[in-house]
Amino acid sequence: MIDGKKVLFSGMQATGNLTLGNYLGALKNWVTLSEEYECFYCVVDEHSITVRQDPAILRKRARALLTLYIAAGLNPEKNCIYYQSHVSGHAELAWILNCYTYMGELSRMTQFKDKSAKHADNINAGLFTYPVLMAADILLYQADVVPVGIDQKQHLEITRDIAQRFNSIYGETFTIPEAYIGKTGAKIMSLQNPEKKMSKSDENPNGSIYLMDDPDTIIRKCKRAVTDSEAQILYRDEQPGVKNLINIYCACTGETPEQVVAEFDGKGYGDLKAAVGEAIVSQLRPLQEEVARLEKDKAYIDSVIKNNAEKAAYFANKTLRKVQKRVGFPERIR
Repeated sequence: MIDGKKVLFSGMQATGNLTLGNYLGALKNWVTLSEEYECFYCVVDEHSITVRQDPAILRKRARALLTLYIAAGLNPEKNCIYYQSHVSGHAELAWILNCYTYMGELSRMTQFKDKSAKHADNINAGLFTYPVLMAADILLYQADVVPVGIDQKQHLEITRDIAQRFNSIYGETFTIPEAYIGKTGAKIMSLQNPEKKMSKSDENPNGSIYLMDDPDTIIRKCKRAVTDSEAQILYRDEQPGVKNLINIYCACTGETPEQVVAEFDGKGYGDLKAAVGEAIVSQLRPLQEEVARLEKDKAYIDSVIKNNAEKAAYFANKTLRKVQKRVGFPERIR
């Protein structure tokens, strides 16, 4: 705990462009958490290089993501918003935790299997030990809670296993993190394949609404959204495309699915798609305007990067020094 508050850790990779799903499902909800938790929100750039990146593009996307955090309403005075690569404790702790993690545990990670299949020409050691770096991210700040999606539950479980194993050998060192169970964020699916989650890595750009898409692009993508041949607007699993559009509309307007079905009673899919497009445009306009304003204020963003990196390093080093002492590393002469 820090100043009487439990600690929450989360982050997003600095690859691709954030989608409407990332915003409605996670980022928008992060904003409400700073009142209850001491929050560390990381721009996860070290994890990003398990897949080859263009250096200039990675730097640009990392800064854009940090700016988006702030534009979305995360106050850098209340939340620690920083680059993972600016706090060396992440990599230092990861090496130590590697020595307390078993090959069999890592080989069972589904994300390693999935990414290995997608990047068969670059199955590197970093991809294999990715969950250990993620464990270090979380344990470094003695996080009490971690918001996780279904695809990240396995990584939190191995984090807990590693922490418990270390504690059992050396005594209480790490807080054992719990999954954050709060208000469920909107689950936004692909506009082109409503059976799959909207993703920033989708090969079909028409499947995702990106946060910086202009209004015309948003409207066009919504018009092309996959529906069905039933020609009726109902909220049910048998109509996944229509259900997804209703979920998006609800997330943007605050209406319930029942209200939306009543509102569009007797209308066609074209009406629903047009309304969803306009609702998304209205939802993203303030965010896009704030991003544009912040991008012009280079000095402010630079100050956030510097100050928050120092804050993150302070808390990270408290844990790291304790761990180094536990495992027997020589004390540093100051």
